[in-house]
Amino acid sequence: MPLPTMPRMGTLYLVRHGQASFGAADYDNLSPRGHEQAVRLGEYWRERGMRFDAVLMGTLKRHAQTFEGIAKGLGGDVPEALALPGLNEYDGNALIRAVHPDPLPPADTPERFRQHFRMLCDAIAQWMAGTISPQGMPDWQGFEAGVRDALHRVRQHHVGQNVLLVSSGGPISTAVGQVLGTAPEVTIALNMRMRNSAVTEFSVSPKRLMLQTFNTLPHLATLEHQAWVTSA
Repeated sequence: MPLPTMPRMGTLYLVRHGQASFGAADYDNLSPRGHEQAVRLGEYWRERGMRFDAVLMGTLKRHAQTFEGIAKGLGGDVPEALALPGLNEYDGNALIRAVHPDPLPPADTPERFRQHFRMLCDAIAQWMAGTISPQGMPDWQGFEAGVRDALHRVRQHHVGQNVLLVSSGGPISTAVGQVLGTAPEVTIALNMRMRNSAVTEFSVSPKRLMLQTFNTLPHLATLEHQAWVTSA
């Protein structure tokens, strides 16, 4: 009696957006370097014959711009992206205002930059614990649910396929936390380590997702591209 055929595992590629415009009036735009990172990732995949069966992304400008760059680098036939608000980033400014209502100086020195992210980490922890409710943001359970719904969509509709998901550090680290069952402080630490245009991979089966890689930059792993590695 022949053995039953096992369904082919798919792969979900979660990509953090390229470098945005930290410190500018509108953060939600890729910098020139961010556009280069996105195109380079698409080129890297094209050189290896990568094809995607489906694309999901958040609705922010930096998500759309990153996908456009990846598609340009890939060339050929790239699926239309499905934009999901549940893959949008939290509002970092709203989080910081919830714990420090007074205006802060711009993060234009190394110490102020570190202070900004220390305060952001503290605010995220309080938000996750339910002790603060930043203005204009969902509660932590609502944020988590948006990410969970996107992952459920992949498991339900894209087993055996290659799926590209373009989002931000918050949703991607939350997805990793959901798959691994990490404590809140670990999820925050993962978020703070996320690099621009970094790739995280999940294997996909109908029942679960499995982490394969986290926060990798294979497309920038040359001397030529060392200076393109950024985080903010």
